[in-house]
Amino acid sequence: MPTDNTRIFIVEDEWKIARFLQIELEHEGFETVIEASGRNALDRVMQEKFDLILLDVMIPEMDGIEVCRRIREISEIPIIMVTAKDDIEDKVKGLDIGADDYITKPFATPELLARIRASLRKHKAGRKELAKSEIGVKNLVLFPNCYEAKVNGQTIELTKKEYDLLEYLVRNKNIVLDRERVLQEVWGYEYLGDTNVVDVYIRYIRSKLDERFGEKYIYTVRGVGYVVKD
Repeated sequence: MPTDNTRIFIVEDEWKIARFLQIELEHEGFETVIEASGRNALDRVMQEKFDLILLDVMIPEMDGIEVCRRIREISEIPIIMVTAKDDIEDKVKGLDIGADDYITKPFATPELLARIRASLRKHKAGRKELAKSEIGVKNLVLFPNCYEAKVNGQTIELTKKEYDLLEYLVRNKNIVLDRERVLQEVWGYEYLGDTNVVDVYIRYIRSKLDERFGEKYIYTVRGVGYVVKD
């Protein structure tokens, strides 16, 4: 049983199902919170701390796919999609936008519990690995476990997407990366065929990094893309 007050967010609009999940999970030692609205669920994720989300696809106000997509812009919390649909397209869509796992109703409670524990273990192991993997170039140091970036000990205030882009460039330092590749790796999907978003975010980062500290980190390779050089 969990011993560290592991908190699971149940996002499900069918009360009987939500209550059943709550009883089963609390019997296993988890703390639980229930929310029926997709929009309210997203607001609560931004304001509260959860360790895992059980997210139903068919919920009112904002469906589970959209909720998952938006959560992934701000958090790496484990998400298990739960739905009555047994359609491969729904499964692929959920996994593609960042869900960690997918389970179809009706399901056996032991299977759900096994999937929850597996997702929690994977997330915990990933955080431990990231904590060991501080990376940097010149006087810039990135801390992947907490999405922080510092130059000579001074913190750089970055949005999550700015941080993701900077980390990707630093991890591939001295390699010229074209805009299409950056879009695919950082945004995770085709950005309507428009690679200008990469240029915009590069400008944001340069204003906070290169210009602030008077040292060039990100170089433009005309006609190709960008590279971080040590």
